[in-house]
Amino acid sequence: MYAAFELAQQAQHMDEVPVGAVVVKDGAIIGRGYNHSITAADPTAHAEVMALRDAGCNLTNYRLMGCTLYVTLEPCAMCMGALFHARIAHLVYAAPDPKTGACGSVIDLSSETRLNHHMRITRGILAEESSALLKQFFSERRKMAAKKRAS
Repeated sequence: MYAAFELAQQAQHMDEVPVGAVVVKDGAIIGRGYNHSITAADPTAHAEVMALRDAGCNLTNYRLMGCTLYVTLEPCAMCMGALFHARIAHLVYAAPDPKTGACGSVIDLSSETRLNHHMRITRGILAEESSALLKQFFSERRKMAAKKRAS
């Protein structure tokens, strides 16, 4: 999770929402990603998707069987769909997302029995640090927006 958190900090330095993700197989990181939807003008460029893409390239397979994805924020519905299609075995996330979280905060796709894939989920690892990073980012964005409106 520390590697994912470092990627989240990298996203923040690029003025992106600070979310980072890594895919791990057999104890080694095989995929890395961080949010860059803003700079790439790509609504799918979430940290999880980028990490899955990197892992798929490294394994030369879109199925990531036996892999764990670590991410600093609860995945959205789009990212959960990607995790299902990749056949991720275990999801570990830090902070809950009360606005778009698809692992229980808004909707719980992980417990939907009609879906053909299921994964283990671990919640709350580095939650305080990840949440603080996100709060700081959005606080700074609000301050910058207020300054623009005032000028």
